[in-house]
Amino acid sequence: MRYAFSNTFLAAVLAVLLAACSPAADQAAKSSKTTETTEAKDTGAADTAAKTGKPAKPAADAASAPVLLVAPEDLRTLAPSLLAGGPVITGSLQPERKADLRSEVSAVVLQVLKQNGDPVQRGELLVRLDDSAIRDSMNSATESVRAIGQAFEQAERQLQRLKTLQAQGMTSMQALEDAEVRRNNAQSDLVAARARAATASQQLRRTEVRAPFAGVVSERKVSAGDTAAVGKELLKVIDPASMRFEGLVSADRMHEVKLGQAVSFRVNGFPQTEFSGKVQRVDATANATTRQVEVVVAFADPAAAPRVAGLFAEGRIESGTSEALMLPESSIVRAGEAASVWKLAADRISKVDVRLGERDPRRGEYPVLTGLSAGDRVLRKPGSGLLDGQRVELAAASRPAPAVPVPAAAAVPAAASAVATR
Repeated sequence: MRYAFSNTFLAAVLAVLLAACSPAADQAAKSSKTTETTEAKDTGAADTAAKTGKPAKPAADAASAPVLLVAPEDLRTLAPSLLAGGPVITGSLQPERKADLRSEVSAVVLQVLKQNGDPVQRGELLVRLDDSAIRDSMNSATESVRAIGQAFEQAERQLQRLKTLQAQGMTSMQALEDAEVRRNNAQSDLVAARARAATASQQLRRTEVRAPFAGVVSERKVSAGDTAAVGKELLKVIDPASMRFEGLVSADRMHEVKLGQAVSFRVNGFPQTEFSGKVQRVDATANATTRQVEVVVAFADPAAAPRVAGLFAEGRIESGTSEALMLPESSIVRAGEAASVWKLAADRISKVDVRLGERDPRRGEYPVLTGLSAGDRVLRKPGSGLLDGQRVELAAASRPAPAVPVPAAAAVPAAASAVATR
C-alpha cells in the first residue's frame, strides 16, 4: 500500500513539471522559427544584391537620405582645354646679377652699414675694415718715394754736369759712366718705391667694401668686431630686377628642348599667378648624379617677376599641346591608388571611377583619361557624407542685393539742408 502511494505521488509531480516546461518549449520553438525566417530574408536580400550587383542597404540609405542642396558655384562643368605636353621643368628663381663681396685684406671689421633686405646704390659704402696698419704702410711708401725721388734728381743733375765737362775734356769717361750708373739705379729705386706706394694705396681702398651695382643686400655674413681674413665672405648683393627661372629638365626629354621655346610655370608664394617666359640658355653638361640638365628661362615680362630669390618654381616647356578634360585636386576623391569623382546626372549624384594622367604643374590639375566626358558636371569639393544615388536639388544662384533708390521727397530736404549749411 505504501509503494502504491509513492508511485502515484511521483506521477503527479512529473505531470506538474511537464505542464510548467511546455510554455518555455513553445517560446523556444517560436524563437527558432523567427531566427530561421530572418536568416531566410537576409539570404534573399543577399541573393538579390548579388544578382543586381548593387548592395541593398546603401540604396535604402540613399532613398531615405535628405535631399542635398547644391548651389551652381559648387558644380564644375567639364570642357576641353589645352594641355601642354612638353617636358617638366623644376627649379627656383635666381638673379642674373649677384655678387659675393669678400675681404681682400686681412683686417678687423669696424662697421657694417647695411642689413639684410636694405637697398643699395652702386658705389655705396657697405663695410668698413680697420686700416691702421695699411695706412702706416702707405705713409711709409709715400715718404720713400719722396726721398728716392730727390736722390734721383740729384743723380740726374750730376750726370748732366759730367756730360758738359766731358765735352770740354775736363773729366774722364769713367767718371761719366759711373754717374750714369748711379742715375739709373736711383731711377729703378724710384719706380719700385712708387709701386709700393700704389700697392699700399690700393690696399687702403680695399678696406672700404662698396656695392658693385644697384640692388639689395641678400645676406650679411659679418658683424663689427669680426676678423676678416683674405677671402672671407662679407655680404651678398643681388639685383632683384634681373630674376630668371633656373630649372632642371630630365636628360631623357632634352631632344624636345630648343632655345626660344615658350615656358609656362608657377612660383611658390604666388598661387594665383601664372608666369610665362622663353628658354634663354641650355647647359651643355648633364648632372652626373641626377641625369638632369640645367635650363635658364627668362621672364616674358621682367617687371612682373617676383623680387625674391630662391622661390621654388615648377612648369612645363611647351613643345606640344593637346586637348584634355582637366580636374582640380579638390574634386578628386582618392582611396589608395584609385580615384573617383561625384557626378551630377538629372537629380541624382553618383560616384564615378576615373583614370587620371600626370599632373600639369603649370595649372596644378589632372587630365581625365577615362570615366568622364565633356559637359559632365561634378562637385568641386565633395564632402564625406555623400551617398551614391542621393537626390540633389539645385539652389538659385546667389545675386547681389539691388540698390535701394533714395526717395525724391527725402532727397529734397537733404539738399535744402546742404544749402542752408553753406
